[in-house]
Amino acid sequence: MGGLAALAREAGHTVTGCDASVYPPMSDQLQSLGIDLIEGFDANQLAALPHKPDLFVIGNVVSRARHPDGRYKFPLMEKILDDGLPYTSGPAWLRDHVLQGRHVLAVAGTHGKTTTSAMLTWVLMAAGLEPGFLIGGVPLNFGVSARLGALPQNTQRPYFVIEADEYDTAFFDKRSKFVHYGPRTAILNNLEFDHADIFDNLAAIERQFAHLLRTIPSSGCVIREGDSAALGRVVEQGLFCESQTFGGAEANWQAIGGADKFDVHLNGEWVGHVDWALNGIHNQRNALACIAAAAHVGVAPSVACAALGRFENVRRRMELRGTVDTKAGAIAVIDDFAHHPTAIKTTLDGLRTALKQSAPTARILAVFEPRSNTMKTGAMKDQLPASLESADLSFCYTLGLTWDAETSLKPLGNRASCHADLAALVEAVVAAARPNDRILCMSNGGFGGIHDRLLEKLKERFTPGA
Repeated sequence: MGGLAALAREAGHTVTGCDASVYPPMSDQLQSLGIDLIEGFDANQLAALPHKPDLFVIGNVVSRARHPDGRYKFPLMEKILDDGLPYTSGPAWLRDHVLQGRHVLAVAGTHGKTTTSAMLTWVLMAAGLEPGFLIGGVPLNFGVSARLGALPQNTQRPYFVIEADEYDTAFFDKRSKFVHYGPRTAILNNLEFDHADIFDNLAAIERQFAHLLRTIPSSGCVIREGDSAALGRVVEQGLFCESQTFGGAEANWQAIGGADKFDVHLNGEWVGHVDWALNGIHNQRNALACIAAAAHVGVAPSVACAALGRFENVRRRMELRGTVDTKAGAIAVIDDFAHHPTAIKTTLDGLRTALKQSAPTARILAVFEPRSNTMKTGAMKDQLPASLESADLSFCYTLGLTWDAETSLKPLGNRASCHADLAALVEAVVAAARPNDRILCMSNGGFGGIHDRLLEKLKERFTPGA
């Protein structure tokens, strides 16, 4: 929704918005764009606006839910409905006002959407194609999450890259967001069970992906992970355009080499080489998907590979938030968005692989918050121990959980601990920290500003009086 606000502002509209507990980097981006943000969803904020809104764009956080005492959780929405004011969903507004007349490149999948969308946008920029984009994070290469890019002309169909989420559209439209986007090029990175608050099982998500495939024209292209059984079942429900695969043993697009340096092959032939700063096999596969999608719109794989060598990743994806020097080596505090057991595992495995080369004795301290709706339900709790195996120590923030995290993490023994108080969690991490440690904080929220709190307390312990 912050990205939509940025696009509307760039298009010349006066934009205001409301939300609860907005945190950086999106709050910083909105402020820099001059977009006023109102805290909360009170109905009286309408009277305080200097201009009567022409349209309300409703995000999927909004519902018709009530508090136990009967009060509505979103009184502003009730006011909009009672007064008959005009409203639409974010994806519908995007389709009608931004995506019409463009070649849309959509990046879907359970994991890697933000990073792959940023990669693809950067590659198209490097090729001089001036793409518009809407990404669910802030790419470091261009510092904003959304931009209109080149505008449609009568004889030109400019490009627009969009992170295509399978989450539902709005309380009044329960279809997945991505069915609104009408892509001509679609990346399906992977597919696992997620969003347990709205989907009953994996088959229900697969059905939504099948709906997405039905919106792609016959001249389009679907680029999918080659060894995903779930995506194979999606394709079996109906495929109406060209399809390419990446990553699997029999895939069209393959990577040969390590995660940080690898050759790219298309149907067995060498087409380029990537030498970049990212780590992890998951990012290697993200790169293959990006190169394939760029090739579909005419960007040579060698050009895409060279551009990826200059890709700087996305904020909150293995983002170094600071270091604390000690006499025996610096301690690093790293931020990552990982919030699903698979994402936690691939992030930790990627960091462990990188450390084996650069700092083989360094420890990883995993600090994570099960904050997503799926994680809060406990649907993934049994997968957590295996996902944390690459960490030397794990610290779980349990505030608000309805399931017993200590019991779930018992297989890790004394390598894992649980804390319902954030201050106590910070103290435990700082007490356990040693020189050369990497403290990896994982959450899809602000995590109570834990990164700065850790850095402050680490400095107090290791550099007293500094």
